[in-house]
Amino acid sequence: MKNSLFILFLSCSSLFAQKDRVGLISWNGVKKMNVNFMTEFIETKVNEQLDSLKLDNDVAALTRLNGVSNVTYTVTKSADETFNVTYTVIENWSILPNLQLWTTDEAEAAYRIGVFDYNFLGRNNTLGGYYQSNGISSFGLFFSAPFLFSANFGIESSYQKLASIEPIFINALPARYEYSNTGVEILGVYRLNFRNSVKFGATVFSEKYQYRSGSTAENVPQFFEVDKIMLKSNYTFDNLKYDFYLVNGFRSNFFGQYVFNSNAFQNEFIIAWNDFSYFKRIGKTGNWASRLRLGLSSNDESPFAPFSLDNNLNIRGVGNIIDRGTGVLVFNTEYRTTIYEKNWFVLQGNAFIDSGSWRQPGGNFNDFIDSENFRIYSGIGLRFIHKTIFNATFRIDYGYGITRNSSSGIVFGIGQYF
Repeated sequence: MKNSLFILFLSCSSLFAQKDRVGLISWNGVKKMNVNFMTEFIETKVNEQLDSLKLDNDVAALTRLNGVSNVTYTVTKSADETFNVTYTVIENWSILPNLQLWTTDEAEAAYRIGVFDYNFLGRNNTLGGYYQSNGISSFGLFFSAPFLFSANFGIESSYQKLASIEPIFINALPARYEYSNTGVEILGVYRLNFRNSVKFGATVFSEKYQYRSGSTAENVPQFFEVDKIMLKSNYTFDNLKYDFYLVNGFRSNFFGQYVFNSNAFQNEFIIAWNDFSYFKRIGKTGNWASRLRLGLSSNDESPFAPFSLDNNLNIRGVGNIIDRGTGVLVFNTEYRTTIYEKNWFVLQGNAFIDSGSWRQPGGNFNDFIDSENFRIYSGIGLRFIHKTIFNATFRIDYGYGITRNSSSGIVFGIGQYF
């Protein structure tokens, strides 16, 4: 009797599982995206049980791909009692020119020109390069295929020669060095699941520093060259959900690096930082966004400290690399709201507060609460957004310093600030 009941239970379970299974997955709106890649990429599979949680996860994961702007799904029942799942995709235009114009501190015209395909072959690959001139020539070549070997495993690689005039600080006095960095990088990328991913690899590069002007010191060379190997790691937890340009959720991004040097002037050092980002939808078009960055490195008393206080990285309006440190604590928060939206175009306004503090090279943790190292800036900005071109957000921000002896300024850029 018990065996008969058990067999009946299994038969009923099998019948219900058969009725609840996915019989067909189809795609609408696909132009460039590779259908086979997306079918392998998602959690929902043919002949497996229909799961609404997996469907929601699929939407969240797909909208993080470079080539996808938005995704919805529908579920219909077929004649054989299975379910047909249809994903409707709005794709991003992903082949983009890279053009930037600015002036250097010497009032020279500078530019960067290049082209990138952020969805090469429809598989979320990035292929591209650029040439830059700011009185010194630079260039870079990039190939990223995060799903090259499977739906979870791939690589990122690059070759760059970067050169610029860098401000450093010797005994608190400014100096200017011509800096160049030539190197090749390769990273392995593994997606644990749709929320968690890791990267690990190495960069082999050569750095050159040539004194140009400003303060000097006997213990700081005016020219040196150093070959380095950098081991890099990254862990990302990403629970963000996108509705075109609006974002909701939490993301944590950890970076760790260990650098080997061939020059006695610079010691081997460790650097690590974590970005915690939180986004909250408010009403129909409001978006509150915040980022907390915590970072530390080896505390060498060197003018070439790795963390910098800079307009384009952490505090809008503060200026271009006005200070350096071996530790960083930065909090950015802003409220974004849609001013105008029509078809593909969005005009977004924002009000922000950026604040941060640094540990001085060779200093201690008390530096973080020293008023001389603390900056608070507030400001407003505009965002010009194309909803279906990858990362097509042009931003303008004006930041005004609240703390003592602060500056103010306008910051331009591509993409949201964070």
